[in-house]
Amino acid sequence: MTPFPDKQLVCSRFGRALQTYRRSAVIQRRMAMTLVDMVGRAGAPDHLSRVLEVGAGSGILTSALLANRSVESYFANDLVPGSREFVMRAAEGASVGECHFLEGDIEKLEPLPEELDLIVSNATVQWLHDLGAFFSRMALALRPGGLLVFSTFGTGNMQEISSLEGVSLPYLAPVEIETLAGQDFDTVFLTEEERKLEFPSPEAVLRHIRETGVNGVAGRAWTRARYQQFLQRYRESFSTDAGVTLTYHPIYCCFRRRNS
Repeated sequence: MTPFPDKQLVCSRFGRALQTYRRSAVIQRRMAMTLVDMVGRAGAPDHLSRVLEVGAGSGILTSALLANRSVESYFANDLVPGSREFVMRAAEGASVGECHFLEGDIEKLEPLPEELDLIVSNATVQWLHDLGAFFSRMALALRPGGLLVFSTFGTGNMQEISSLEGVSLPYLAPVEIETLAGQDFDTVFLTEEERKLEFPSPEAVLRHIRETGVNGVAGRAWTRARYQQFLQRYRESFSTDAGVTLTYHPIYCCFRRRNS
């Protein structure tokens, strides 16, 4: 079962997780650094005129990017109003002429900044309902030759949870993402990896998920009996010598807007 994400639920859970996200989101921190490296390898200059970040959250990517680039105008978007504080804090002391926070759903947000040099997004676009339409919107916001650099997750993401619960996000394969972007963009880089985290117990896995806000898919209500059954099945299926595993499947994309 792959329902569209409930964006109100996404907003609520990420809002509650803002204070714990930086500490717990070890994979997403690594993903942010990979994106910053990708921006450089794609030939972006050290100084950028106009940049949009989609899904800024607790400012992990904001901080990483602004530590490596100076920006004249930085626009940071997030569904969660509380993200503003984290973004502004990340911009303090950085080489940023002006920083604007754009609250709202990026699939509906109007107006979007225009003539952008770069759009970045870390671990966000898997929550969108229409990725193809998103690519079209971003192409209109970018100047010709501008870069769209983002990470998302693939079909193997959190496979332990989906195999036990029968519910997950509608993840796409890299080739599907590339096809959707292909109308407006040329591919510069497209890579994927699989990372397994180890936790001492299934309870620790659930705490990690809660502290990173990453479960925006509504499932069945948890009863005490169902909770205990889930813990038992998780131990039986995904135990290691160190505890239990949780799999992440990051996909990294760097697309360049065509000149025409």
